[in-house]
Amino acid sequence: MTSTPQLSISISPHLTALAMIADALAGRRRGLPELWRKAISSRVGRQGHQAVRPLAAPGYSVVPDSLVPRTPISGDVSMQAQIDALRDLPPDNLIKDLEQAFGRGPLPAHWRPAAERPGRWLHGYASALADVWSATEPLWRRARALLDREVRRVGVAAVRGGPELLLGALNNRIVSGERGLLIADVESSTYELGDRRIVLVPMLAGKDAVIVSLDHEEAVWIAYPVPGAQTLWRRPVAPALDELSALVGPVRADLLAAIGQPMTMSMLAAGMQVAPSSITYHCDRLSAARLISRERRGREVWITRTERAEELLELFRR
Repeated sequence: MTSTPQLSISISPHLTALAMIADALAGRRRGLPELWRKAISSRVGRQGHQAVRPLAAPGYSVVPDSLVPRTPISGDVSMQAQIDALRDLPPDNLIKDLEQAFGRGPLPAHWRPAAERPGRWLHGYASALADVWSATEPLWRRARALLDREVRRVGVAAVRGGPELLLGALNNRIVSGERGLLIADVESSTYELGDRRIVLVPMLAGKDAVIVSLDHEEAVWIAYPVPGAQTLWRRPVAPALDELSALVGPVRADLLAAIGQPMTMSMLAAGMQVAPSSITYHCDRLSAARLISRERRGREVWITRTERAEELLELFRR
């Protein structure tokens, strides 16, 4: 791409969920912490795991448009709208998307099961997306300040100029230079930007995650990790939590902060380096205060912050 780009920004949680799926379920590791990989993988059912297998094929990066049924180009779209669009998509549309992506010849082997049973594949993928989002949504809420800051940063670059500098600083897999915008990918192609605009989509994803769509007639979009996302992977240790510690105790304050997404008791014990018996004791107290909920799934007990806990944490973050 050699033209001077016109930039805009879109907040699309769907691209964050897609990046999580690719990293945690499909094995395209792009820097997501192992704890998050395990947490996300454990939330997805068997059919969802089967549906995402085509994304794991080595040497391929092209996917059908059905994976992004509503693109960031049309503006911000809710996660539920994306999931509903997938579930409502006619199976024939998936076949058309596969033909558009790979031509009318034989499909790559990894996409043939989806083409043979498109309705089942769409349902399985939509289920995987919903399961992944249930684990990721708390993190997305915590990232509001980072996303707002990125909106301002892109806005300044778009108004004051210097979009090439911004594009070149998005990710180490993206380079802006004399040859245009170079994006590392396993399948090389050349695209001319022309008068199309570039829509930037900040994601909560591993540091090396990049998702792009370059063939839309109106605009192209580039999804990349929002700057500062790495701070969200760690357990928050904000000064404001000192006040929360005075209210509920330091261990329980740390425990509440650690549950950025649903976790098992064993995950919490390992992540906080606290004995399982102690975790159980403190979870009992937090449950009695209606700050966490517990759900048994097989042999594991999953811990989730309640809305009451979210409001309490938000109060002490201010």
